[in-house]
Amino acid sequence: MDWNTLLSPYRLGSKHRETLSNAVARSNFQRDYDRLIFSAPFRRLQDKTQVFPLPGSIFVHNRLTHSLEVASIGRSLGDMASRELQKNNSITNPLIYELGAVVSAACLAHDIGNPPFGHSGEQAISHFFTEGKGVQFRDRMSDEEWNDLIHFEGNANAFRLLAHPFNGRRTGGFSLTYTTLASLVKYPWPSTSMGKKKKYGFFKSEESTYDEVANVLNIPLLDTEKKIYARHPLVYLVEAADDIAYQLMDLEDALKLGILDLKTVEELFMNFFDVGEDTRFYEIKSSVYEEVSDVNERIAFLRATVISKLINQVLKVFLENQSQILEGNFEGNLVKHLPEQSLVAFKKVSAISLDKIYRQPDVIAIELSGYHVLDSLLDAFTTAVLNPATDYNSKLISIMPDQFKPQSVLPNEQIRSVLDFVSSMTDLYAVKLHRMIKGI
Repeated sequence: MDWNTLLSPYRLGSKHRETLSNAVARSNFQRDYDRLIFSAPFRRLQDKTQVFPLPGSIFVHNRLTHSLEVASIGRSLGDMASRELQKNNSITNPLIYELGAVVSAACLAHDIGNPPFGHSGEQAISHFFTEGKGVQFRDRMSDEEWNDLIHFEGNANAFRLLAHPFNGRRTGGFSLTYTTLASLVKYPWPSTSMGKKKKYGFFKSEESTYDEVANVLNIPLLDTEKKIYARHPLVYLVEAADDIAYQLMDLEDALKLGILDLKTVEELFMNFFDVGEDTRFYEIKSSVYEEVSDVNERIAFLRATVISKLINQVLKVFLENQSQILEGNFEGNLVKHLPEQSLVAFKKVSAISLDKIYRQPDVIAIELSGYHVLDSLLDAFTTAVLNPATDYNSKLISIMPDQFKPQSVLPNEQIRSVLDFVSSMTDLYAVKLHRMIKGI
């Protein structure tokens, strides 16, 4: 791959239109960011679960606050990478100055396709088709279409949400730039090729769209038979920003909720620093702690300092492995290649998060609720769109927003319209609609 072709100002669905980037103060990548910020799907993230149940008296992260924090980290990574890559005389594309805008926009959108109830919502949708009433639809689908349903994937749903021309929308969906769309797709292959990763980047219905994106940016096809593309290099920065944000911010939420004590959280952050090498940090920490006594502020200081250190280390890994990344043969993510101290500290955070946070009864309760609510909604609306003639079913269909109402008589497209509708719901709306349908 070549940076001169990887960065394109053209937009999906309008690549031949004259670009306005030279006539306005904002570049096309900055306009991608703004377009996402002001969009309804992005706003709905404020009522979608991140990890913990949505707040009562204590405010914890939701998908919206998480995405904003990921975008902040991603912008820093992109800006710093941009400054370093500008030193390469072989890169003549002026858009190399805009990496921060691209990465931050892709970070904003990275969770936009997630259904209600966190990642368990993905499993609940898959469960409906593998073990629920959705099993009956198997003979109405091709193998590829069915694989998308029994392995429903929020990443692929994000690409569909942004690129698909839903009813009443323009060609190209949100009409984002090819570069921003490619930077969002962490797993550039279809569900039939996901293998051990158990994740994929686009549904069968958007396969040709991703082909177009890859063709415009000259992203190589690594495996023609399995349809596996190389990752766009900026995907690695988006992924690293997400890894850093969710791991560290979950610790703060766990402290505020009393799941982890202050000593544990402080130690987990301090594990990222070495007494011999990080002398300047210890000097600043001593000064800050002397002035600040508020527990939350002290933890915020440690978290911010850890993020700053990780941003610099991740960037170094990215630049040192740039050749392999551009060749499409870099293994793993950037975080897995951190220096040993940070890598060990990261693993300790992951282990305690799995043991103490993600298995909390309140977290499990949300996941169980998700199974019941989503199963009920999928059953009701798939039945309705496939049998629309009855009065009850026609009333159900009338509830669906126009952009999601089925426009085809093909069963697979009718079922897909239901998935588009249900996966777009917020947690509270899904619960409300479930109660209404059940007469609760």
